[in-house]
Amino acid sequence: MAAPHRLAAGAKAVTLMNAIPSVAELLQDIEAADIALLPRERQERFASLLAALNRRTSRRQFLDLFPDNDNVQQDGRIIYARARYPKHIEFFKAGATYRERGFIAANRVGKTITGAYETTAHLTGLYPHWWEGKRFTGPVTWWACGKSNETTRDIVQHALLGDVTFDTDDGRKGFAGKGMIPAHLMGRTIWRRGSDDAVDNILVKHVTGGWSRVGFKSYEQKRGAFEGTARHGIWLDEECPLDIYGECLIRTATTGGIIMLTFTPLAGITDTVQQFMPGFGDD
Repeated sequence: MAAPHRLAAGAKAVTLMNAIPSVAELLQDIEAADIALLPRERQERFASLLAALNRRTSRRQFLDLFPDNDNVQQDGRIIYARARYPKHIEFFKAGATYRERGFIAANRVGKTITGAYETTAHLTGLYPHWWEGKRFTGPVTWWACGKSNETTRDIVQHALLGDVTFDTDDGRKGFAGKGMIPAHLMGRTIWRRGSDDAVDNILVKHVTGGWSRVGFKSYEQKRGAFEGTARHGIWLDEECPLDIYGECLIRTATTGGIIMLTFTPLAGITDTVQQFMPGFGDD
């Protein structure tokens, strides 16, 4: 019997809290009075080191999520163990069997974080030790998509790349590094013309040494924008029109690729919803 290729997963309301680890615990034995005794040059070097450590530890979102155990942060926030998110883990695991998956759930349950997390795993090849879902053995080409140019930038792009900033090592426009993709793995960025701070595509360093590429698209670009070359995977955040969904199926048909939808069915039982829930609501 042929393996099924489509799955819809639901989820109960939960709170997925992202915490930013502090370096305070690494420096807890260093007293401010001791630092004051150092020569001014040493104090400035210490401040520079502290700032660098803070930047690095604030860029660990992907590495810190879904841990084995609950982790209480210095500021009191908690990163909860993955055992508390059985629906999210089920969604990841289903990728090994189903080519098409829909995370159809209520608002504020971590749908976008789930999509960004799996997208990052495939782009980087940094699959966690507990990962039982789909795996690619090398760099991938990917699309991450949203409803409009603005929501793609403000939600999907932000989830993956974080805030746009000029406070970078070379002073050029880049990212603060607090998105899902670790900052040190981000490569060349192509910015979208005519749209403030929106990315067209960006390279991401893969664990094998090569480069993955993720491009950003919106449904308001219409079906024609989704034509073109093959893709290993496509993440559709929020429900997309059925004609665009069909085009995405074609893009992943020859790569053994996958499609992930993460959305709340605000429009009811639409054609797209029925792709994952056939017969639902017929009564």
